[in-house]
Amino acid sequence: MLEESAAPLVEAHDLVMFDLDGVVYVGGEAIEGVAEVIDRVRGSGRHVAFVTNNASRTPDEVAAKLTKVGVAAEPGDVVTSAQAAARLLAEEHGEGARVLLLGGEGLRVALLEAGLVPVEDPDGAVAVASGYGPDVRWRDIMRAATLVRDGLPYVASNTDLTIPTPYGLAPGHGVLVRTITGFAGVDAIVAGKPERPLMEETVLRVGGDRPLMIGDRLDTDIEGAHAIDAPSLLVLTGVTWLEELAAAQPALRPTYVSPTLAGLFEPHPVPSVTGGDVELGGWTATVEDGRLDVAGAGSDADWWRVAATACWRHLDDTGGPADVSDTKPPGPVRQLGAE
Repeated sequence: MLEESAAPLVEAHDLVMFDLDGVVYVGGEAIEGVAEVIDRVRGSGRHVAFVTNNASRTPDEVAAKLTKVGVAAEPGDVVTSAQAAARLLAEEHGEGARVLLLGGEGLRVALLEAGLVPVEDPDGAVAVASGYGPDVRWRDIMRAATLVRDGLPYVASNTDLTIPTPYGLAPGHGVLVRTITGFAGVDAIVAGKPERPLMEETVLRVGGDRPLMIGDRLDTDIEGAHAIDAPSLLVLTGVTWLEELAAAQPALRPTYVSPTLAGLFEPHPVPSVTGGDVELGGWTATVEDGRLDVAGAGSDADWWRVAATACWRHLDDTGGPADVSDTKPPGPVRQLGAE
């Protein structure tokens, strides 16, 4: 269930980790108010990190995009799944190890910076590393899959099944991972969210003892925070909406929820529960005959808190999600891409 923060949420943390698409920007445009929020977090003396599963871009490229949309960022603020994968490989195989590269420039640069040697010829390679790369060739995928089947260790940057594009959601790197592991009959070592390596890499690179993960996606951002026992804030400017929140199992539930990043600077009360009623700030949520009903008036954030709490109680009690098809959340909140 949700947890309480009596003081503004940011005050309890010295590292704030932001997912990108759906939290900081959508496509080529910053989400309204985000630049000011991030400046305010920095101005309070806290560490800021931008955490991405996308292994195709270098930190310099990500920082340049952030700057272009009006969000202040340096390459050192950006941590990618490619960097986490490179650290795993360097720790296991040592400096100078040859790694068969199946991916784009972001992964190649990360391997080089970790002291590894990315190669296209498998001769002498000690492992395969893969990441999203639009120019990866099918013949290279076939060769890598065969080597993995024959015992070569395999590290994947992430297992995201979709990637946002200008023409809608498209197959992501996770589809490639499934192809290789399904053929080879082995599991990949995964560096990106929701696994631990990327989250740990972020803390290691950026600093801080009390991290907070902010994301829009339950199965990467929020589950990734759970993996390192860090609290999380779900914002509703990306892919997660009421249907997904209502069906979230415990490992996918955020510690806090807010319609926007403004929730960083606000206290987070928790609802009270009396019988079947979940109440907070003028709102009352109930689930009767399997259907969610929210009545009353109050802040948008408190609406989401009572709705989530009522739905999760119902899910835990019955094993099935509440019907939210007739429930209209308040406020104009965008539900778009994710990364």
